[in-house]
Formats: sequence, C-alpha cells, structure tokens
Amino acid sequence: MYVCSCFGITEDQVKRHADGGACTPRQIASACKAGTDCGGCVRRIQALLGRGDCAPRELGERRTASVGAPAGAPVALGVTPDVRLSDAA
Repeated sequence: MYVCSCFGITEDQVKRHADGGACTPRQIASACKAGTDCGGCVRRIQALLGRGDCAPRELGERRTASVGAPAGAPVALGVTPDVRLSDAA
C-alpha cells in the first residue's frame, strides 16, 4: 500500500528504512523523500514508526548543531557545518 503518493513510497519501503535505522519521519524523508512534498503522509509514517527503538536522548546525541545556530534551531542530519579556522578559535 502506498504511504506517499507524491513520491510513490510504499509501507514496505518505509519499514525497510526503519529497519535500517530511521527512527523519525525526518529520517525517513532523508532516506526516500516521503513527507517532503504535500506532507499528507507524515502522520501515516509516524504511525508506521511507532515509538521505535530510538529514545529521544539517543537522537539528540546524534545531532550536531551548526556553528552560530541559535539554541533549538532545526538541525539537518548528515550535514557537516562549514567551519572556518577563525570560527573554531
């Protein structure tokens, strides 16, 4: 059954990404784009993921904030911030 009709993503594909370590709708979106167009499938993706094996604390430890980003700003997973030598001093 299709979860995301915008990108043709099925329940099985979402479950495979979840088995591969994706614990949140944002991580599913990074893996296959599901939920990034109209957003109508995000709740279904959340339901498929359930609580999962990732505790909120573990997710927070995996993220790194961009240099100079305000506290609580959204973090892009898998993106390395552009750090210049003068910024690191």
